[in-house]
Amino acid sequence: FGVAATYTPAGGSPATVNGIFDNDFVEVDTGASVTFAQQQATFTCRTADVSSAAEGDAITISGENYIVRIVQPDGTGMTNLILELQ
Repeated sequence: FGVAATYTPAGGSPATVNGIFDNDFVEVDTGASVTFAQQQATFTCRTADVSSAAEGDAITISGENYIVRIVQPDGTGMTNLILELQ
């Protein structure tokens, strides 16, 4: 289920990174008795491959361009990048 992506840190050079891309729907609770679903793109990969990952970095997956919005290292050597489609 892994895919190759092109990861480009802000001000850095692009590199190929392998990981798992997911674009599932997640529920969002507005707190006003209204819940809706929206797609949330994520890319899970080895922390060593994105050790300097930060908000604003770019990643291209299957021809789609994304910006990293949240970096979530899990402490076990894997990092989940929360993405925004450009």
